[in-house]
Amino acid sequence: MYGEDVLAGNWRKRRTVPEVDAEPDLVVEDADSGFCGAVVGFELGAVVLEDRHGRRRNFPLSPAAFLLEGRPVTLRRPPRAAAVAQRRVTASGSVAVDGVRAQVAKASRIWVEGVHDAALVERIWGDDLRVEGVVVEPLSGIDHLADEVREFGPAPHRRLGVLVDHLVPGSKESRVVAAVTSPYVLVTGHPYVDVWQAVKPARLGIRAWPDVPRGQPWKEGVCAALGVSDPQEMWRRVLAAVSSYKDVETPLIGAMERLIDFVTVDFGD
Repeated sequence: MYGEDVLAGNWRKRRTVPEVDAEPDLVVEDADSGFCGAVVGFELGAVVLEDRHGRRRNFPLSPAAFLLEGRPVTLRRPPRAAAVAQRRVTASGSVAVDGVRAQVAKASRIWVEGVHDAALVERIWGDDLRVEGVVVEPLSGIDHLADEVREFGPAPHRRLGVLVDHLVPGSKESRVVAAVTSPYVLVTGHPYVDVWQAVKPARLGIRAWPDVPRGQPWKEGVCAALGVSDPQEMWRRVLAAVSSYKDVETPLIGAMERLIDFVTVDFGD
């Protein structure tokens, strides 16, 4: 009734057995054990099948080892190189948008305290900000922040985000920030004395950032404690230790993500 028995004779050695990509959810049967299930993944070179009861078993990708709709097939692991390329991520951890040029700079801005802050932000969030058309500008400290904000003239479509070092209750920075009241300005910050300290110390091969006595310049104190004579050399080491968001502390990440959201999401009319 059904013609020739597909399993009769030495069918495993036939050259006509087709090869089939083991795509997710493809249902096949292991020819030897009779275990039938859907492809759910791969482990150590074997395909993982899951039956209708949720039981999983691993099977080697041997020639003609499976039956697909009753006929022998050789399963092969499908190529995934293209799919991986499509999921390229930026240093900030976001999915990269390929083929998109940097936008012309928008009116909105993100301000940071100095050139080191700007370089670190560029290292991690530069790709994202170029796609959004947002420029990061370094200040020379924030002592005159309220005056500079007024001169900038924030508006619904001209927003300003400000990243502040050592933004903790009772600090000088917190008092300066309190004078900025525009709804089109968002000031966020991190608790570290300097943006250097936002880099995880393990990335620099140290257990922790040195404690610097109050009243002593922080960067110079760090350099002295670590035996580095030139602060610029220390900064080069700090920056070189950063390649993605995984190299910096969570408070800096959270602060920057909030700023980017604030200056890139429309307020509406």
